[in-house]
Amino acid sequence: MTPLPPPRHGARASTAVSVARTLDRCTVLGPGSRAVLWVQGCPLRCHGCVAAETLPFEGGTSRTVAELTDWLCDVDGIEGVTLSGGEPFSQAGALAELLDAVRERRGDFGAMAYSGFRHEALRRGGPARLALLDRLDLLVDGPYVAARHGSLRWRGSDNQRLIPLTDRYARSLAEPDTTAGVELSVEPGGALAWAGVPPSPGFRSRLEERLAARGFVLHTEARRER
Repeated sequence: MTPLPPPRHGARASTAVSVARTLDRCTVLGPGSRAVLWVQGCPLRCHGCVAAETLPFEGGTSRTVAELTDWLCDVDGIEGVTLSGGEPFSQAGALAELLDAVRERRGDFGAMAYSGFRHEALRRGGPARLALLDRLDLLVDGPYVAARHGSLRWRGSDNQRLIPLTDRYARSLAEPDTTAGVELSVEPGGALAWAGVPPSPGFRSRLEERLAARGFVLHTEARRER
Protein backbone atom coordinates (compact mmCIF):
# COMPACT_ATOMS: atom_id res chain seq x y z
CA MET A 1 0.00 0.00 0.00
CA THR A 2 1.26 3.46 -0.88
CA PRO A 3 2.25 5.25 2.35
CA LEU A 4 0.65 8.55 3.20
CA PRO A 5 2.82 11.65 3.02
CA PRO A 6 4.23 12.61 6.43
CA PRO A 7 1.80 14.74 8.47
CA ARG A 8 2.37 18.46 8.60
CA HIS A 9 2.73 20.02 12.03
CA GLY A 10 2.58 16.73 13.86
CA ALA A 11 -0.72 15.08 14.80
CA ARG A 12 -3.05 13.69 12.17
CA ALA A 13 -6.07 13.97 14.46
CA SER A 14 -6.58 17.60 13.45
CA THR A 15 -6.47 16.94 9.69
CA ALA A 16 -9.54 18.55 8.16
CA VAL A 17 -11.61 18.02 5.03
CA SER A 18 -13.61 20.83 3.43
CA VAL A 19 -17.03 19.21 3.08
CA ALA A 20 -19.89 20.35 0.86
CA ARG A 21 -22.38 17.73 2.03
CA THR A 22 -22.73 14.21 3.41
CA LEU A 23 -25.43 11.61 2.87
CA ASP A 24 -25.84 8.57 5.11
CA ARG A 25 -27.27 6.17 2.53
CA CYS A 26 -27.45 6.19 -1.25
CA THR A 27 -28.00 3.48 -3.86
CA VAL A 28 -27.36 5.42 -7.09
CA LEU A 29 -23.72 6.49 -6.66
CA GLY A 30 -21.99 3.15 -6.50
CA PRO A 31 -22.61 -0.50 -5.68
CA GLY A 32 -25.05 -1.36 -2.93
CA SER A 33 -26.07 1.02 -0.17
CA ARG A 34 -23.31 3.45 0.71
CA ALA A 35 -22.58 6.77 2.33
CA VAL A 36 -21.58 9.70 0.13
CA LEU A 37 -19.14 12.49 0.98
CA TRP A 38 -19.08 15.51 -1.33
CA VAL A 39 -15.98 17.65 -0.84
CA GLN A 40 -15.85 21.39 -1.44
CA GLY A 41 -13.57 22.73 -4.17
CA CYS A 42 -12.61 21.72 -7.68
CA PRO A 43 -9.95 23.20 -9.99
CA LEU A 44 -11.93 22.15 -13.10
CA ARG A 45 -14.87 23.99 -14.60
CA CYS A 46 -16.75 21.40 -16.66
CA HIS A 47 -19.51 22.98 -18.74
CA GLY A 48 -22.85 21.73 -17.49
CA CYS A 49 -21.59 20.67 -14.07
CA VAL A 50 -24.67 19.89 -11.99
CA ALA A 51 -22.90 20.59 -8.69
CA ALA A 52 -21.59 24.07 -9.47
CA GLU A 53 -21.91 25.14 -5.83
CA THR A 54 -19.18 22.64 -4.90
CA LEU A 55 -16.63 24.14 -7.32
CA PRO A 56 -15.30 27.12 -5.29
CA PHE A 57 -12.69 26.24 -2.71
CA GLU A 58 -14.23 28.88 -0.47
CA GLY A 59 -17.19 27.73 1.56
CA GLY A 60 -18.00 24.25 2.70
CA THR A 61 -17.73 23.03 6.27
CA SER A 62 -14.40 22.10 7.81
CA ARG A 63 -14.69 18.66 9.42
CA THR A 64 -11.82 16.72 10.94
CA VAL A 65 -10.89 13.23 9.86
CA ALA A 66 -11.84 12.08 13.37
CA GLU A 67 -15.35 13.56 13.02
CA LEU A 68 -15.88 12.00 9.60
CA THR A 69 -14.57 8.67 10.85
CA ASP A 70 -17.13 8.69 13.65
CA TRP A 71 -19.86 9.49 11.14
CA LEU A 72 -18.96 6.63 8.77
CA CYS A 73 -18.52 4.17 11.61
CA ASP A 74 -21.89 5.04 13.12
CA VAL A 75 -23.97 4.52 9.94
CA ASP A 76 -25.40 1.01 9.88
CA GLY A 77 -26.17 -1.04 6.80
CA ILE A 78 -23.74 0.54 4.34
CA GLU A 79 -21.24 -1.31 2.18
CA GLY A 80 -18.81 1.57 1.83
CA VAL A 81 -18.44 5.22 0.88
CA THR A 82 -18.41 7.21 -2.35
CA LEU A 83 -16.21 10.31 -2.51
CA SER A 84 -17.47 13.02 -4.85
CA GLY A 85 -17.53 16.77 -5.05
CA GLY A 86 -15.97 19.01 -5.94
CA GLU A 87 -12.75 17.16 -6.67
CA PRO A 88 -11.77 14.51 -4.10
CA PHE A 89 -8.20 14.37 -5.33
CA SER A 90 -7.71 18.00 -4.34
CA GLN A 91 -7.93 16.70 -0.76
CA ALA A 92 -6.38 13.32 -1.43
CA GLY A 93 -4.14 13.03 1.63
CA ALA A 94 -6.92 13.72 4.12
CA LEU A 95 -9.31 11.34 2.35
CA ALA A 96 -6.73 8.56 2.28
CA GLU A 97 -6.25 9.09 5.98
CA LEU A 98 -10.01 8.92 6.48
CA LEU A 99 -10.28 5.59 4.70
CA ASP A 100 -7.46 4.16 6.80
CA ALA A 101 -9.14 5.31 10.01
CA VAL A 102 -12.54 3.89 9.06
CA ARG A 103 -11.11 0.53 8.01
CA GLU A 104 -9.14 0.31 11.23
CA ARG A 105 -12.43 0.50 13.14
CA ARG A 106 -14.94 -1.13 10.77
CA GLY A 107 -12.73 -3.63 9.02
CA ASP A 108 -13.93 -4.44 5.51
CA PHE A 109 -15.25 -1.23 3.93
CA GLY A 110 -15.55 -0.33 0.26
CA ALA A 111 -14.40 2.95 -1.27
CA MET A 112 -15.25 4.56 -4.60
CA ALA A 113 -14.37 8.03 -5.87
CA TYR A 114 -15.15 10.39 -8.72
CA SER A 115 -12.48 12.53 -10.33
CA GLY A 116 -12.49 14.98 -13.20
CA PHE A 117 -8.91 13.94 -13.91
CA ARG A 118 -8.00 10.88 -15.92
CA HIS A 119 -6.59 7.90 -14.09
CA GLU A 120 -3.30 8.23 -15.95
CA ALA A 121 -2.90 11.83 -14.77
CA LEU A 122 -3.71 10.89 -11.19
CA ARG A 123 -0.99 8.25 -11.27
CA ARG A 124 1.49 11.05 -11.99
CA GLY A 125 0.01 13.36 -9.36
CA GLY A 126 2.29 12.90 -6.37
CA PRO A 127 2.26 10.80 -3.18
CA ALA A 128 -1.05 12.00 -1.74
CA ARG A 129 -3.00 11.20 -4.90
CA LEU A 130 -1.23 7.85 -5.22
CA ALA A 131 -2.11 7.07 -1.60
CA LEU A 132 -5.81 7.75 -2.22
CA LEU A 133 -5.84 5.72 -5.43
CA ASP A 134 -4.24 2.83 -3.57
CA ARG A 135 -7.11 2.83 -1.06
CA LEU A 136 -9.94 2.86 -3.62
CA ASP A 137 -11.81 -0.10 -5.03
CA LEU A 138 -13.40 1.81 -7.92
CA LEU A 139 -12.67 5.08 -9.73
CA VAL A 140 -14.93 7.03 -12.09
CA ASP A 141 -12.54 9.24 -14.04
CA GLY A 142 -12.68 12.05 -16.54
CA PRO A 143 -14.55 15.35 -16.85
CA TYR A 144 -18.26 15.56 -17.49
CA VAL A 145 -18.86 16.39 -21.18
CA ALA A 146 -22.41 17.58 -21.78
CA ALA A 147 -22.27 16.75 -25.50
CA ARG A 148 -21.56 13.13 -24.61
CA HIS A 149 -24.23 12.76 -21.93
CA GLY A 150 -25.52 9.22 -21.62
CA SER A 151 -27.83 7.21 -19.39
CA LEU A 152 -25.01 5.24 -17.85
CA ARG A 153 -24.45 3.60 -14.51
CA TRP A 154 -22.90 5.97 -11.95
CA ARG A 155 -21.62 8.52 -14.50
CA GLY A 156 -22.93 11.32 -16.65
CA SER A 157 -21.08 11.16 -19.99
CA ASP A 158 -19.68 8.30 -22.02
CA ASN A 159 -16.08 9.54 -21.89
CA GLN A 160 -16.03 8.79 -18.16
CA ARG A 161 -14.71 5.37 -17.25
CA LEU A 162 -15.45 2.87 -14.50
CA ILE A 163 -11.97 1.72 -13.47
CA PRO A 164 -11.77 -1.19 -11.02
CA LEU A 165 -8.76 -0.79 -8.75
CA THR A 166 -9.51 -4.03 -6.86
CA ASP A 167 -11.82 -6.95 -7.66
CA ARG A 168 -14.31 -5.95 -4.95
CA TYR A 169 -17.00 -4.80 -7.38
CA ALA A 170 -16.35 -7.24 -10.23
CA ARG A 171 -19.87 -8.69 -10.04
CA SER A 172 -21.51 -5.26 -10.13
CA LEU A 173 -19.37 -4.14 -13.05
CA ALA A 174 -20.43 -7.21 -15.03
CA GLU A 175 -24.07 -6.04 -14.98
CA PRO A 176 -25.62 -4.06 -17.89
CA ASP A 177 -24.30 -0.50 -18.09
CA THR A 178 -27.62 1.36 -18.44
CA THR A 179 -28.83 2.20 -14.94
CA ALA A 180 -28.57 5.96 -14.34
CA GLY A 181 -30.75 7.13 -11.51
CA VAL A 182 -31.55 9.90 -9.04
CA GLU A 183 -32.75 9.71 -5.44
CA LEU A 184 -34.66 12.45 -3.66
CA SER A 185 -34.66 12.84 0.11
CA VAL A 186 -35.83 15.30 2.73
CA GLU A 187 -33.04 16.48 4.99
CA PRO A 188 -33.38 17.64 8.61
CA GLY A 189 -35.20 20.96 8.60
CA GLY A 190 -37.29 20.02 5.58
CA ALA A 191 -34.79 20.78 2.80
CA LEU A 192 -35.14 18.71 -0.36
CA ALA A 193 -31.92 17.05 -1.50
CA TRP A 194 -31.06 14.81 -4.38
CA ALA A 195 -28.17 12.60 -5.39
CA GLY A 196 -27.27 10.54 -8.40
CA VAL A 197 -26.66 10.83 -12.12
CA PRO A 198 -29.26 12.79 -14.14
CA PRO A 199 -30.88 10.75 -16.91
CA SER A 200 -30.65 13.66 -19.37
CA PRO A 201 -28.89 17.02 -19.78
CA GLY A 202 -30.69 19.90 -18.12
CA PHE A 203 -32.32 17.65 -15.53
CA ARG A 204 -31.47 19.95 -12.63
CA SER A 205 -32.99 23.10 -14.15
CA ARG A 206 -36.16 21.25 -15.19
CA LEU A 207 -36.54 19.74 -11.74
CA GLU A 208 -36.18 23.16 -10.12
CA GLU A 209 -38.73 24.68 -12.50
CA ARG A 210 -41.29 21.96 -11.81
CA LEU A 211 -40.79 22.20 -8.07
CA ALA A 212 -41.07 25.99 -8.19
CA ALA A 213 -44.33 25.68 -10.08
CA ARG A 214 -45.64 23.66 -7.12
CA GLY A 215 -44.35 26.06 -4.51
CA PHE A 216 -41.13 24.24 -3.62
CA VAL A 217 -37.62 25.69 -3.71
CA LEU A 218 -34.38 23.70 -3.91
CA HIS A 219 -31.95 25.61 -1.71
CA THR A 220 -28.27 25.71 -2.70
CA GLU A 221 -27.19 23.82 0.41
CA ALA A 222 -29.37 20.88 -0.55
CA ARG A 223 -28.86 20.49 -4.26
CA ARG A 224 -25.69 18.47 -4.45
CA GLU A 225 -25.08 15.68 -6.93
CA ARG A 226 -22.36 14.33 -9.16
